Amino acid sequence: MTRLRSLLQQYLHVRRALGYKLERAGRLLPGFVTFVHQARAPVITTALALAWATQSPRGTPGWAAARLSLVRGFAAYVHARDPRTEIPPATLLPHTRRRATPYLYSPADVRALMDTALTALAPFKGATYRTLLGLLATTGLRVGEALALDDGDWDVAADVLRVRHAKFGKSRQVPLHASTGAALTAYRRLRDRTFRAPRSPSLFVSRAGTRLLYKNVHVTFLHLVRTAGLVDRPPRRPRLHDLRHSFAMHTLLAWYHAGVDVEARLPWLSTYLGHVGPASTYWYLTATPELVTVAHRRLERFLEDPS
Repeated sequence: MTRLRSLLQQYLHVRRALGYKLERAGRLLPGFVTFVHQARAPVITTALALAWATQSPRGTPGWAAARLSLVRGFAAYVHARDPRTEIPPATLLPHTRRRATPYLYSPADVRALMDTALTALAPFKGATYRTLLGLLATTGLRVGEALALDDGDWDVAADVLRVRHAKFGKSRQVPLHASTGAALTAYRRLRDRTFRAPRSPSLFVSRAGTRLLYKNVHVTFLHLVRTAGLVDRPPRRPRLHDLRHSFAMHTLLAWYHAGVDVEARLPWLSTYLGHVGPASTYWYLTATPELVTVAHRRLERFLEDPS
């Protein structure tokens, strides 16, 4: 048992060194190791993996398949050291993952959320969330990336953010629009007046002067969504991450309307968003009916007059 737990720590360390965060694996796989121990099994078997994956009270096929997938990766690592280890086949719990349809924020939606932050929250907290939401809407940053920003990550003279804590351990430079830079400048002045002795190097801070926590940001965002009247909107309730989707899709729509070569510019957007490659950005091309319609009309014009 001690050896299997040690192998799990090695597995997580190696994978994280390659850039994978493995938050879910780090949270769930120790429970699987305990499950194997309680079964008094000398090695990992497919039967044990299946039993553990399907015992969750959440009980959905997708969740069971996800749990089994976690075991599969770990078992493959252990198998290289102990050939008796069984690797559950990928076909054992087949499940097609479907990405949730994003909510596409209109400029009016974003303004409503930002205005509500000022009226529904305490003054400093309202200014913090108004600026944070504006930054997410105008840059497409991941929420975690924005919360991880330190003061030193903002080159004020060049109006460029340095994103150091990006997905897969990558970093990138994010140029800002002048209006976004001005909003950040105003917020930082307010923050520095409020906390003359900084308690955190973070760009965005809580009312206690500490770095914002995602779980608290999420709760506050839901409050703003309800207060702004954006709860019951098709195809789903707006999510924080949908600000990133909206930035990407509004950018693509603007390019299509401008008649530029979108395919040639897609790598620009991919780099700006911090995607591994353009393939990750292509999903946005089919994310909304409006985008599909605009692209289809442009294709029709090209077919009618390819010159």
